[in-house]
Amino acid sequence: MLDSALAPHACHPGRSRGRRHPEPPAPTRTEYQRDRDRIVHSTAFRRLVYKTQVFLNHEGDLFRTRLTHSLEVAQLGRSIARSLRLNEDLVEAVCLAHDLGHTPFGHAGQDVLNECMQDFGGFEHNLQSLRVVDRLEERYPQYDGINLTFETREGILKHCSRRNAELLEAREPGGVGRRFLLGRQPSLEAQLCNLADEIAYNAHDIDDGVRSGLITLAQLRDVPLFDRYRARAEAEYPHLAAPAGQRRLLAEAIRRMLSDQVYDVIDATRAALAAHAPADVDAVRGMPALVEFSPDMRAQSQVLKRFLFRELYRHPQVVQTTDRARQVVRELFSIYQADPREMPPAQAASALEGDAQQRARTVADFIAGMTDRFAAREHERLTGRRLLGR
Repeated sequence: MLDSALAPHACHPGRSRGRRHPEPPAPTRTEYQRDRDRIVHSTAFRRLVYKTQVFLNHEGDLFRTRLTHSLEVAQLGRSIARSLRLNEDLVEAVCLAHDLGHTPFGHAGQDVLNECMQDFGGFEHNLQSLRVVDRLEERYPQYDGINLTFETREGILKHCSRRNAELLEAREPGGVGRRFLLGRQPSLEAQLCNLADEIAYNAHDIDDGVRSGLITLAQLRDVPLFDRYRARAEAEYPHLAAPAGQRRLLAEAIRRMLSDQVYDVIDATRAALAAHAPADVDAVRGMPALVEFSPDMRAQSQVLKRFLFRELYRHPQVVQTTDRARQVVRELFSIYQADPREMPPAQAASALEGDAQQRARTVADFIAGMTDRFAAREHERLTGRRLLGR
């Protein structure tokens, strides 16, 4: 979308708050297009192909990974942004980067790494995503990280504890941590990424859950948000009710559910923008969140989320696997803490030359950057036990 076609309250690349390390503009790309390209070419982005959503990497070739999830979020985000005249390139950049700091083994890995780091500041995957793009990527001779714009970094940092916000503010006064201290909102593009993330994972967790056999279409009849689209698809295409049509029926129901949620967000957000009439991006930051579901769609989405939590995320088979994944992460942390020389030379040197805080953070950075299969192999190398994989 041309800069002139953007809404006044959208993020215009020519008005960006810039990068921490100033750079001359690119001749053929906007600032947010450069951010997107740097993210796509980063090592952390490539690792997402072997990082878990719900099902661990060894459990099947067709289940979502962090990479495919990020691509789906970006697609949804761009579609909505176009209708709202927001900056599609910024939305895409944030969507593609929002999970760069996720650990192996999904939320199980994140939770146990946070437990391991309790005496050293804890672990937040959103903060780790920012740490990846600000410090851990090693691609440029002049600086650590990939030097993204303020607006992309602001969107990546979806959540942040007050303690960590204060630390960020001390290092970067007026930077991405300040809004958490002031209770302000991020840009509309960042708000949109948060909602696109929710829409995407609810839909693809239904798909992966049914594909895995852990949940069924019969169970989903108890979820109004999904079942009404299933019923409509079956009424329009009766042959899909047969066993041979179930795969197509599931896909059609999910497609319709996604479309209605996208249209709902567009309509609800337009109404909120009309009511609050923000003049520019700074005005947006002082208002309530404006990118939103309608109240009815929000309530229905919550019912779906509770169903997935109960029937899929807490399914005994998923819990059994994630318990083993938690053990892998916990034992890796303990081993590397005791002997950092088990890590590659650069990480070992960083851990050995610093204090206890630096050692623990170096270990956490190394583990967080692992893919599922690398973490499983490392654990087997160091313990002689295979807990995951074939």
